[in-house]
Amino acid sequence: MELSLATSIGQIQLDRPVMLASGILGISLDVFNRLYRSGVGAVVTKSLSTEPWEGYPNPTIFSVKGGGWINAVGLSNPGATNFAKMIEPNQDVPIVVSLVGSIPEDFEMMIKQFENCKVTAYELNLSCPHVAKVGLEVGDDPELVKKIVTTAKNTTDVPIIAKVGLGTTHYLNTVSAAIDSGIDAITAINTVRAMAIDVETQRPILSNKFGGLSGTPIKPIALRCVYEISSKHDIPIIGCGGISTWEDAVEFFLAGASAIQLGSAVGDNWIDVFNDINNGILQYMKRKNYSSIKEMVGLAKKQ
Repeated sequence: MELSLATSIGQIQLDRPVMLASGILGISLDVFNRLYRSGVGAVVTKSLSTEPWEGYPNPTIFSVKGGGWINAVGLSNPGATNFAKMIEPNQDVPIVVSLVGSIPEDFEMMIKQFENCKVTAYELNLSCPHVAKVGLEVGDDPELVKKIVTTAKNTTDVPIIAKVGLGTTHYLNTVSAAIDSGIDAITAINTVRAMAIDVETQRPILSNKFGGLSGTPIKPIALRCVYEISSKHDIPIIGCGGISTWEDAVEFFLAGASAIQLGSAVGDNWIDVFNDINNGILQYMKRKNYSSIKEMVGLAKKQ
């Protein structure tokens, strides 16, 4: 029996189901090519804005005791226009461009910058937990989500993904708003709003005070969200949050995801983690007599 790691996320076809999550190494075409050779199915860029953003001053990241990270980088990026010029030579790497903005016109303007680029999909960041007026503040407004998704869909024929997170509005309302407006897929979830305090200085450790918790501590939460979304909606899902092993990846497939994204695991295990997980998935498929990723998707809901 021939085994295949190829997977479909709606219209998006990938040779491998393991993707690089936004915010990790997602800023250089040379790095993208290296990641692709290392087993990545697609690269999600850092979230891009209409203009360059400097982000927050240091300290911006903190290692959590027991595993995981809290970060508040502040969505630093070179801006969509500059980034589009940088990736224009790309021919080989499946690139998912992550976009962040406050109003529908922001997303329309940014998507138009990539008209001459080979882009696999756009991922709308509706869930960053530590930057004002974008991210979660947008995702928490279902009516604004509808307008943004509708505008994005009307601007391009390239698939549009919505990345959702846990804010003040129930995330399933954000998912429903995106689906009602024609979204092609959902990424669940983003980092979870968190903080750390230095007991000696008696002050918050991060310059922004609050950041986003990522890594192994949020995996059970992310897994639950994927399961809930797939149970309520017939929509392709990309699982994200705390995935670091092939077992984690398979759990997300069984919960309903067709692909997964890695972020913190790259910081912990470097880029070897992609092929390690790919090989582990293949061995699991061989042992369970599966020939494709699709055969595993959502099986946990049928038990």
